[in-house]
Amino acid sequence: MNIKPLFRKPDSALIIAGHGSTLNPDSSDPTYLHARTLRDREVFGEVAVCFWKEEPSFRQVFRMVEAAEIYVVPNFISEGYFTRTVLPRELELDGAVTLREGRTIKYCDPVGSHPNMTGLILQRAGEVAPDLRPEDVSLVIVGHGTGLNENSARAVRAQVERIQELRRFGEVVDAFMEEAPNVADWDKITTRKDVVIVPFFISDGLHSYEDIPVLLGIESAPTGAASRQDVFRRNPYRVRGRQLYYGSAIGTSPLLADVILDQVIAFDTRWGDPATGRSSPALAEV
Repeated sequence: MNIKPLFRKPDSALIIAGHGSTLNPDSSDPTYLHARTLRDREVFGEVAVCFWKEEPSFRQVFRMVEAAEIYVVPNFISEGYFTRTVLPRELELDGAVTLREGRTIKYCDPVGSHPNMTGLILQRAGEVAPDLRPEDVSLVIVGHGTGLNENSARAVRAQVERIQELRRFGEVVDAFMEEAPNVADWDKITTRKDVVIVPFFISDGLHSYEDIPVLLGIESAPTGAASRQDVFRRNPYRVRGRQLYYGSAIGTSPLLADVILDQVIAFDTRWGDPATGRSSPALAEV
């Protein structure tokens, strides 16, 4: 879906900051995709990307843009160690607004914390199981989870609560890879015959291609590169007496570009640019 932006900032630059990976070549793909989308829309004068585990690095990126006003949007699911510690440290930020050498750097919230991520989940669930009535479905939103950062699970649970309030699905539950409720117990935490699994991750990688399929029981062992993408095309799976539908990571949706814009709008609304204080309608209508 290509949504015409509601605002333009031709004199500003946008930097999308991702994690990247030295092991998973797909990790940076969504960040590059959304950067190309926004570049093609000509919302900003410049659009650049940077990564923690790949080139260009966080410390290189300011040399890649010339604008005096720069928005940085972390392409991360939750507020946590990377968005609160690593990115501010590597980008040498003073806070939400940093003034440096005649430039204003505006540090936005991560994409995963924006309420409009809910629209992406609803869209992905509909794509995975288009012939099912949502009221007959158990929707499971899967996150990584970790005992080291409670915000990792908080972002998932916030989405579960929002979708529960919509009353579209028979039930909506959260599940995690490294904390309870564990995704391996999906059949114990759901009650409907048809179960839709949506990973709340930025990119498809080892977790979505290998780890989660094994935990779900749709693969008996990690299958490496052979399972890439194909694992999402074999829906539905008949597992443990249920019909299981498995979707790709939410961050791969083209609509994430609109959430990136929404975080820029949210920043301006909060920090003093009310002229752009409107949210994109793109996801509200999904």
